[in-house]
Amino acid sequence: MASNSSNFLIAEAQLVLDEARRQKSERIKTLGSPIQLSGKALSIQVRGNYAWVAENTAVARKLDLESGKTTQLYKGHMGPVTTLAFCDKVPRSGDERILITGAWDQTKELLSSTPKAHGDFVKSLFVLPSINLLVSSGSDKMVRFWDLSTPQQKESLRSMGSISSHTRPVECLDGKVLSDTSAILYTADTMGVIKSWILTTEGGPSPRWRGSLQEELGHHRTRINEMLYGNGHLWTDHPPKRPTPPIAHPVAVRSILPLALTELAEPYLITGAGDYLRVYDLSTPEEPELLRDLDAHWHDITAIRLWKRSSLGLDGQTRIEPWVISTSLDGTIRRWRLSELLVPAPLTGSTPPATVSVPDDHTDGFQMTEDEERELAELLD
Repeated sequence: MASNSSNFLIAEAQLVLDEARRQKSERIKTLGSPIQLSGKALSIQVRGNYAWVAENTAVARKLDLESGKTTQLYKGHMGPVTTLAFCDKVPRSGDERILITGAWDQTKELLSSTPKAHGDFVKSLFVLPSINLLVSSGSDKMVRFWDLSTPQQKESLRSMGSISSHTRPVECLDGKVLSDTSAILYTADTMGVIKSWILTTEGGPSPRWRGSLQEELGHHRTRINEMLYGNGHLWTDHPPKRPTPPIAHPVAVRSILPLALTELAEPYLITGAGDYLRVYDLSTPEEPELLRDLDAHWHDITAIRLWKRSSLGLDGQTRIEPWVISTSLDGTIRRWRLSELLVPAPLTGSTPPATVSVPDDHTDGFQMTEDEERELAELLD
């Protein structure tokens, strides 16, 4: 049974912090045209004008980013949904029409569930679509491989191997395909250890993937919450102990958006440090320039994503404009025009203008277990 926080003694400092957050929530309640969720967004993916949100209320939802309204609700998990990924309905087509979710109930939902995919909370999902491979990681310290060659079948996903090298929960995954039979994979855990692997297939009637450790990067002091790989560079949300010059922040960073890795290919980095969005110009990587320090949310920012907002002009032509989406433990999704974030000037509160509250969805009386509450409390700290 879920415990009641009213039964605990609360430190005076926590009461002061709670009151400061309450006051701030009123002060910035319209900033960033917020969409108010019924839960907390633990993960988000953006496709077109829609966002898919993993929530601590044991559901995933599809949101229209223009109106803020929920267009579809995905149920089936019995614990907070922590991670999202897409795979192709028609293998290798790039259609990304199947949603995969991972949760604290140790399952993955893919049309039908894959029960007990991990021995503990599922932390991350990563799809390599051109080789029909799903990689998952969890609090059980395992990295597992799954076959996506027949995603429309009702059976559970077929296991294709695993890695058991980490000594702490594996929080992040990223990588890229090298060939039809090989890939590079990066895995990061809550002790700040990153490992680089070369994945290769083993033939036979039931092919499997095998990971060969290439390098271990022990540059980080604490857990890694986000890791992105692209253009030969590995980005993480925490400053390393060495070797490249880190970008120091006053508080811990939980989310990053390097625009150099997006279709925009611009030399800017947006970070979520506490409840602030910080924007850096990395035109000179050795001397990053802080362009903006925006007090964006009243609780920690958990994710930052690029939104290529499409709209129909008066001339009937479709226009694409880059926006940025941020999610937070304050239960909101906020929307920012990128062009305004890149200049040191106050935001204009431009459209979409309205604050939208997502109505409380019937989550079948879902309650977190004590283990799940402790894990979420760590995230809230």
